[in-house]
Amino acid sequence: MALHPQVEASLAIRRRPPAEVLAADPSQRLRFARQAMEESNEAECGPAIPLPVVVDVDADGVPCRLYAARTGAPVLVYVHGGGWCYGSVETVDRLCRRIADRSGCAVLSVDYRLAPEHVYPAALEDVETVLRWIRKEGAGLGVDPTRLAIGGDSAGGQLATVAARRQRDALTPLDYQVLIYPAIDPMTASESYDEVGAYGLDRASMKLAWETFVPSPADRFSPDVAPLAAEDLTGMPPTLLITAEYDVLRDEGADYADALLAAGVPVVHVRYAGVNHGFARKLALFDAARAAADQIAVSLRAALTF
Repeated sequence: MALHPQVEASLAIRRRPPAEVLAADPSQRLRFARQAMEESNEAECGPAIPLPVVVDVDADGVPCRLYAARTGAPVLVYVHGGGWCYGSVETVDRLCRRIADRSGCAVLSVDYRLAPEHVYPAALEDVETVLRWIRKEGAGLGVDPTRLAIGGDSAGGQLATVAARRQRDALTPLDYQVLIYPAIDPMTASESYDEVGAYGLDRASMKLAWETFVPSPADRFSPDVAPLAAEDLTGMPPTLLITAEYDVLRDEGADYADALLAAGVPVVHVRYAGVNHGFARKLALFDAARAAADQIAVSLRAALTF
């Protein structure tokens, strides 16, 4: 499949670091990347769908944003991407609004702590804090936390599925998970890194992200970091897993879908053709992003409206 022309257009939107930033220390490069992502948000993601409820909440110390179109709705806890180092509730705001609008589910978006200021396991702890909080406080917020899914993109997909496995182990299993090009392999070993590393994400930047998030090499072999290191994936929630053809994370996402299937987990794995990493939140730039958001919404409605 050919590269979609919308990819080239999307790569031109975000400000690229000048030579002096590239030559600077990592903290300056990180500050630039964070700022560039936030600055380009409107151009990439488009206008906000209005919803009856969009409110910032404090989930036992973790800032979150709740989106809801009706009372008594099931809940998707959503974990944003950004290499564990950047991104925010703002960068996935438009995606979360569309999912809430189309699915009839409430979406609780997690503004977890970022590396390198807060390294592993801080982000995972924040996600687990939010899951405990919504189970406890959801009814008072007007949502139904007895029907609970988790989802995320890229680094957020990694956090989401690790949290889902830990919820299974704690005997509080989740009902569904949505993983959008999840980061699965800290070793960055798959062939897609060699095949499609020229479209906005490459092995060097992904290795840096993993090393920044998990500074201890020994920790990178833990199932709480590398989802495929888990001995047993049986009993994981039914899964929608989305990958992108021109994404270095494509193959590890497919490997994880295969491992879940082999463990008897119901999985729908969809590879979006012609698009690259990060497409799904860029609703203003990609036709495929709007299709993916609506596919997520339909799958949530089918999984949680029971």
